[in-house]
Amino acid sequence: MTTPTATPLPDDAQLTSWMQHALAAARTAEATDDVPVGAALFTPDGQLVATGVNASRRSQDPTRHAEMVAISAAVEMLRTSTWELADCTLVVTVEPCSMCAGAIVLARIPRVVFGAWEPKTGAAGSVLDVLREPRLNHQAEVIGGVLEDECSALLREFFADKR
Repeated sequence: MTTPTATPLPDDAQLTSWMQHALAAARTAEATDDVPVGAALFTPDGQLVATGVNASRRSQDPTRHAEMVAISAAVEMLRTSTWELADCTLVVTVEPCSMCAGAIVLARIPRVVFGAWEPKTGAAGSVLDVLREPRLNHQAEVIGGVLEDECSALLREFFADKR
């Protein structure tokens, strides 16, 4: 079993800066009519490795969530001898779902930072807590609520326009 090994917790200014990267990615989803969720992966020294944006509607592929896109891009970008991202921090505008949480566990990502809580599908504490499930072989440190109001507003506006 592995436990989180991420670098020391970034300060509030760093977390805010990282979430702003994820929010910028999320805003690009509007052009494709996808749900505006963005993700960004950072190295221990704070370097941006990859971003992802929801692409499920555009691609007609339900697995193309922002987290999945960012993880795939990071693995490709880092081209290490393993697909594990054991030193990175994943920042996402919305609490990961169970599919994305499973991928985070498999990629051995030690820290997940998210903005808005997702009371219907969240798997980082809302509905399930896959990321901290002690029976799995990896657990992640979870920090929720970073720029929560801004992240939530982006989703509310998107769905209000759909109704």
